[in-house]
Amino acid sequence: MRIYIDFDDCLCETARMLAKEAKEKYGRNVPYEDMRYFDLKKSFSLNDEEYDEFMVAAHYPETLISLEETPGASEVINEWIDEGHEVFIITGRPLSTEEASRKWLDNHNLERVKLFFLDKYSRDEFYRKGESNLSLEDFYKMDFDYAIEDSPNAFRFFDSFSKLKVMVFSRPWNLECELPGKNYTRCTDWKMIKNLVR
Repeated sequence: MRIYIDFDDCLCETARMLAKEAKEKYGRNVPYEDMRYFDLKKSFSLNDEEYDEFMVAAHYPETLISLEETPGASEVINEWIDEGHEVFIITGRPLSTEEASRKWLDNHNLERVKLFFLDKYSRDEFYRKGESNLSLEDFYKMDFDYAIEDSPNAFRFFDSFSKLKVMVFSRPWNLECELPGKNYTRCTDWKMIKNLVR
């Protein structure tokens, strides 16, 4: 099988860290459980300047490397690789975070996974050319059996894959989202994902 996995809030607990940062930096007390919007500017009621500053700080290498692993992620992924399946981490992070993102994966025993950067959220200003930077054209040429994603904003990228089964990692910002089709399944943890991906 060929498996697509998003990075933030599928492999690691990014939003929990961001909620703490928003409280410390801007006094925005929005607990992780109350983050109803994927749009962080909206979730934390940030103005343009605050949001830009917040996003820069969120992508500092030391911040990314310190993120906690989502329980069970590396164990399940390594089992899939041991069984001969191909795993692709496809993130919407800026390509400038490649070194820190790769280090996080290596630190969590995920040295064998392939890491790619896709402009999922029209953040072109963050991107530069590189081997890990996937164009949409190249992405659509890839073939996946399963996708694991938390962001409703990314679901549109799956429309071109007719046989794809999407595991929606349940997070506060997608709880009220209507899933686009029968091939989408809401999953609460990696144990459930493992049982469904066969």
